[in-house]
Amino acid sequence: MGPFIYGSAGFSVDFDDRTLIHLQLVVGPKLRRDESFFFTWSGETGSGHGRTSLWLDRSVPMIFQCVSDQRYDINRDWLEVLTISANSAQGLQLVAEPAELVSV
Repeated sequence: MGPFIYGSAGFSVDFDDRTLIHLQLVVGPKLRRDESFFFTWSGETGSGHGRTSLWLDRSVPMIFQCVSDQRYDINRDWLEVLTISANSAQGLQLVAEPAELVSV
């Protein structure tokens, strides 16, 4: 579990490293295009509160801090779900990682 740290006040919430990597791959390109948006997660994933939403903006410092330097395979299905969510009016909703589709 590593922290996602947001803003100069250092708001911090812990996510597992695999989640942090996927979030970084979704959040980074949107902020690079100067697209601000909400990021929402439920308490069981983060701080223990019911639901939390942050307005993400490229002018606010943020850190995706993994506790391990392990390389993770990227789940493209999860990236797609998260990206579609981030591009919606509701903003990025953190959902559980779906199982990758395997061709038979």
